[in-house]
Amino acid sequence: MRPLMIFAAGLGTRMRPLTDTRPKPLIPVGDRTLLDRAIALGRKAGAAPIVVNTHYLGGQIAAHLAGRDIAISDEPGTILDTGGGLRQALPLLGQGPVMTLNPDVVWTGPNPLAALNAAWREDMDALLMLVPLDRASGRQGAGDFSLDAAGRISRRGDFVYGGAQIIRPDRLAEIPDRVFSLNRLWDLLIAEGRAHGIAHSGGWCDVGYPQAIPLAERMLHG
Repeated sequence: MRPLMIFAAGLGTRMRPLTDTRPKPLIPVGDRTLLDRAIALGRKAGAAPIVVNTHYLGGQIAAHLAGRDIAISDEPGTILDTGGGLRQALPLLGQGPVMTLNPDVVWTGPNPLAALNAAWREDMDALLMLVPLDRASGRQGAGDFSLDAAGRISRRGDFVYGGAQIIRPDRLAEIPDRVFSLNRLWDLLIAEGRAHGIAHSGGWCDVGYPQAIPLAERMLHG
């Protein structure tokens, strides 16, 4: 079993007006909320414990998760971004590499967390699930990464970060800021050749804005 952090603290500005009265992770896609879809992926991959961070309208997420054996890392003051949020949650996640998952994407095909676990090696410090840009439904903008023959990632290229990874959090302690993105840690690991990636073989849709919801629903029912 490996711990899982689900990032649910964001403001959801791209998803307005749907996020005016509820947090983005509680928006339904098909018959389930985005958050419930993320939790289901974690459960099926054997994740334990599962931790969800909260900030914007966090009380709604806490109520939604009540009684479900999921820990909450609340960020009541300043939102800490992904790096700061993960670092705050470490006491709940325990020691060693952790899985992280963005709930605002929808997947078909192999469980991305299970695939990451199967591909993880002890010589890795990060393993990111990537999606070829030409199969990244709902994506706005260019790609994020390239993959070399050894599976190491570098910045810019034809792969999109899919929002799922395994990462060693030890070096978060080297970053002095309280609020920061995991991009800061990725850059440290990329420079040392210790950040890797694998490509998702199924469908993927970025559900970051309202018009992407029907795209995701069509993919799920296709």
